[in-house]
Amino acid sequence: MTASLAGATGAAAETIDVKYYGKLDLAPFACTDISRSSFINRACYDKSQQFMVVQLRSVYYPYCEMPAATFGAFLAAPSMGHYYNANIRGSGSGGPFDCRTHRAPKY
Repeated sequence: MTASLAGATGAAAETIDVKYYGKLDLAPFACTDISRSSFINRACYDKSQQFMVVQLRSVYYPYCEMPAATFGAFLAAPSMGHYYNANIRGSGSGGPFDCRTHRAPKY
């Protein structure tokens, strides 16, 4: 996963609005700008809290209790959109990392 995060940057002094979550300071997150996807623009991950926020077009969405291995696989996937839709995005009762059914960290 270290190689997957090689292009990641710290996000000090940046606050974003996250849908269903609210304001979030990205200081503790490693963020990666995405240029190889038609709808995923950015992914930020806080390993200590297992918390990802992903920017889909212009909206950030939260994902809770996501293992670092899943985040690494997402960044390394040949098609990030396909991986996101198959392994991360909500389905049925919200999906495997839905913050409504998983512990949401407090910052």
